[in-house]
Amino acid sequence: MLDALQWLFSQLGMGFVNAYTALSHPSAWLDWTDPKALVKFIYYGASHEFLFVVIDLFLILTVIGLLRRPFMWGMVRGIEWFSNTVGRFAAWAGLIMVLQQVMVIFLQRIFRVSEISVGPFGYVVTKDLSWFSEELKLYNAVVVALVAAYTFVQGGHVRVDLVYAKVGYRVKKAIDMFGSLFFIMPSMFLVWMFGWFFMWRHLVTPKFSASEPLEKMLRKAGFLKENIETIGFSPNGFNGYFLFKILLVSFAFMMILQGVAFFYRSLLEFIEGKKSEGKYLDTDKLNDELAETVAAIH
Repeated sequence: MLDALQWLFSQLGMGFVNAYTALSHPSAWLDWTDPKALVKFIYYGASHEFLFVVIDLFLILTVIGLLRRPFMWGMVRGIEWFSNTVGRFAAWAGLIMVLQQVMVIFLQRIFRVSEISVGPFGYVVTKDLSWFSEELKLYNAVVVALVAAYTFVQGGHVRVDLVYAKVGYRVKKAIDMFGSLFFIMPSMFLVWMFGWFFMWRHLVTPKFSASEPLEKMLRKAGFLKENIETIGFSPNGFNGYFLFKILLVSFAFMMILQGVAFFYRSLLEFIEGKKSEGKYLDTDKLNDELAETVAAIH
């Protein structure tokens, strides 16, 4: 136990050192013309060193926010604005998915068309109809990955309520804070750390794994080259499956941010009392009106 605590505090201390090193030597990991810099970026992007840099930043922002609550409220509002903006924009992919599905059915079943040519700005792209049919999976993934944080802000996720509704206000906020710290953020960090390498395995070659040490990865730098995955499930089907890997990492990133915002909101509402519940919360009015209409019907 003592060794584990010693390791934890040493890593927290090294987080500040690693953050300073990364900021003072950006070319060591951002100059992607150097294969070794790109390998370092891939390694540190999902390493325990990066994790402790994030934890240190979280602790610093939390202390500043406790000393200056308007600053913490500003972080909450900024993150929730980001989640709402991305979610509201990405939600249109659902409409595009429906319209494209209708188009595919009409062209395939009624007009017996086998391919579609699209020519924006004089550059014509011709794809088999099965390509557009399989592309629908991408729109579905966009909705799932990029709208999840927005749905969380709007309170649209299903909650399994065993004791939450029966406890007091401050206990509820304590449960929310505990859930953010020990469920949302840790699980999303796991998705990030494995999804990160999963993404890069389909963007470059040779392939890297989460278990490889930096020294082993650097030995492969001489063979590093771009290798974006363009293989579809069918011969003429959709071949942009690397986009799904990018969406997976984007989902984890947005949910980590939302987990931080939810923790800060719950903490502030715990400190300031019930009068601050829902403060600055930007919810869609349509949902409220729909809920009132449903309640009136019932």
